[in-house]
Amino acid sequence: MKDPKRVLFVNSEIYPYLPETTVSTVGRYLPQGIQEAGKEIRTFMPRYGCINERRNQLHEVIRLSGMNMVINDIDRPLVIKVASISSARMQVYFIDNDDYFHRKSIYVNEQGEFMEDNDERAVFFARGILETVKKLRWKPDIVHCSGWISHLVPLYLKKAYKNDPIFSDAKVVVSLYDEFPDCTFAADMKSKVPVPGIKAKDVELLKTPTGINLAKLAIQYADAVIMGSESVREEIAGYAASRKLPVLAYTPIDHPEGTYIQKYNEFYDKLTENDAL
Repeated sequence: MKDPKRVLFVNSEIYPYLPETTVSTVGRYLPQGIQEAGKEIRTFMPRYGCINERRNQLHEVIRLSGMNMVINDIDRPLVIKVASISSARMQVYFIDNDDYFHRKSIYVNEQGEFMEDNDERAVFFARGILETVKKLRWKPDIVHCSGWISHLVPLYLKKAYKNDPIFSDAKVVVSLYDEFPDCTFAADMKSKVPVPGIKAKDVELLKTPTGINLAKLAIQYADAVIMGSESVREEIAGYAASRKLPVLAYTPIDHPEGTYIQKYNEFYDKLTENDAL
């Protein structure tokens, strides 16, 4: 009997930890549906400061915490927490750090402006997940990235971790949403992203560090794309089409009986079926 396929979900938002949005709703119900379809899953999101740890019963996983990551020349301790959604028989891992994720707001400050360190938060989130999955010794077949803060994961997987046996065979799927396309990151974002295995030319798109270019960077290093919103910016959708990647068209998430989950599952199977031959 074959081992079940494994799907690593990298989410910017998951309900009920954050309010219901398209992204958080998919983050909540898609992993459950994929697990119920017979696959193994692991699910990650940031531990934003607005998430009540006591109410949601988060607790630190000591064996996974304790690593430091240098970002912009400063050592940042990585803390991993976990909680369970018992009705879904599903665990959620949280990437935490006092400097990046303890403020109460999620992406914008009190003035409604995109936070100045959102670029570093995305770097920390991406690297923290991949290092944690290595510690878990859990080899994914699919890595599914949803939400802008996950958009550096494909780059790291395809460049910095391409020879790591945990990730070397993983197919990267990026879900695209109509979120923050007009945002601008710190002007020096391009210099903060590289680690061994990544060169300046690999992040050339971030010379102009916008939400659109970050989405394009995710597409550049993805194996497949899912249209998560009906209204993905044309420039981003067009870039995905130009890469000639497998693309799953938008399916409404409120469709009766969760048709989108079935479509996503079939999409995963098509991506991995060649590896099984």
